[in-house]
Amino acid sequence: MLFCSQAFLLFFAIVFATYWALPWSRARIALLLVASFYFYASWNRWLAALIGLSATFDFAVGLGLECSRSARKRSLLLGLSLVANLGLLAYFKYANFFLGSLESMLRAFGSEASLPVLRVMLPIGISFYTFEAINYTVDVYRRRVPAERNLGHFLLFITFFPHLVAGPIVRARDFLPQLRQTKRWDWARIQLGAQYFLLGLFKKLAIADRMAAFADPVFAHPGDYSSHAVWVAALAYTLQIYCDFSGYTDMAIGCAHLLGYKLAANFNLPYLARNVSEFWRRWHISLSTWLRDYLFIPLGGSLGSRRRTYLNLLVTMTLGGLWHGASWTFVIWGTFHGLLLIGHRLFRDLCAARPSLSALLLGPLGTLARIGLTFVSVCIGWVIFRATSFGLAVAMLQRMFRPHGGASPPAPEVSFWITLLLVVVCHVVAVRGGGARWMDQLPAPVLGFGYATILMVALVLAPAAGKPFVYFQF
Repeated sequence: MLFCSQAFLLFFAIVFATYWALPWSRARIALLLVASFYFYASWNRWLAALIGLSATFDFAVGLGLECSRSARKRSLLLGLSLVANLGLLAYFKYANFFLGSLESMLRAFGSEASLPVLRVMLPIGISFYTFEAINYTVDVYRRRVPAERNLGHFLLFITFFPHLVAGPIVRARDFLPQLRQTKRWDWARIQLGAQYFLLGLFKKLAIADRMAAFADPVFAHPGDYSSHAVWVAALAYTLQIYCDFSGYTDMAIGCAHLLGYKLAANFNLPYLARNVSEFWRRWHISLSTWLRDYLFIPLGGSLGSRRRTYLNLLVTMTLGGLWHGASWTFVIWGTFHGLLLIGHRLFRDLCAARPSLSALLLGPLGTLARIGLTFVSVCIGWVIFRATSFGLAVAMLQRMFRPHGGASPPAPEVSFWITLLLVVVCHVVAVRGGGARWMDQLPAPVLGFGYATILMVALVLAPAAGKPFVYFQF
């Protein structure tokens, strides 16, 4: 049930109307819990049951951590939770990847071993709710949050359908207290939720899905296309993944607001970042902060030697790449970003020793150059990320940086440039910060007409064949 499908819109309309018609908070929470399991069961009811059992186990672990005063017992309980959650993730998402990699390595050494292929279905969103469960048990272990004593509340924290399949990754300390707050109808919040949802729908249908027409054919057969077409495809995918993922996040935040809940922002104009470190403070914020708090800092963070800090960065980003999918291209993409982060730190130290260079880079032209270099670096990373194999990634990069002839872009190029201009204009409006204030001053009928226009434009521009959200595969 995709957020932009008719089935979801009908489902959400029923949930929304019933939710606000119920006068009791407990009944509303029960409704959301049933709706969330139904939402996930629409893909696979057995995997929905798996989430319920896994979450119930973590609920029990949290209570055990809260009650126990024995450091040894608490460490054992935390270890059980980590093994259970990471074990499920490893089995469903990475088992065949590891078996295939092991088989390739054995054959490289002359073995004729043939390892089995497991027939397992990847639960949608498993990477997201696994990280949510881990952040809960770790925070209870660290005594940063109290254990939740209401099973229904905890199950809803894990399964709340707006964020269930593709985030944002929710922290227990942010979401669980909201379940105890009485929700009252608030027109301003309803309007805000509608704005978020329509903006996300527009990003998905009018931009992301249209950009796929430029990217998909070229990434499938890069050798057939010219260097120009390959660059267009790389830029198109750079726009596609941003508008697809941030569009989903906007729709999730909008749905939550419409039900009286708040989810954290997950993007902050990442393609305007002036360096890669800033990019990761603006892109997929809930993941980057999770990796910082539950992986980078426990590894030692920046407290050790310079070499140890660089190693911690590289390990964190490599595992962050692997989190995205069971493929070596994701591992290489994560390592690539780890190296970029290390390179930025080295360059920052160089600039600190040369005030004239630092002053030049902080000026208008220097800032523009840094934004451009960061964008191109991220774009190269997305080529590796999108490619279905390392060989195809190399073929794409070769054609990008060594001129080749070949076919033109697979879709009318004017559509690409118009869409790119639209994204740039939206960024300029967002940077100036006047869009929201200007909309707030409009009369209700004008605002309603504007919403309807945005919806109609999105539906008109949407390709005939809709595409699933990119991050659903993670």
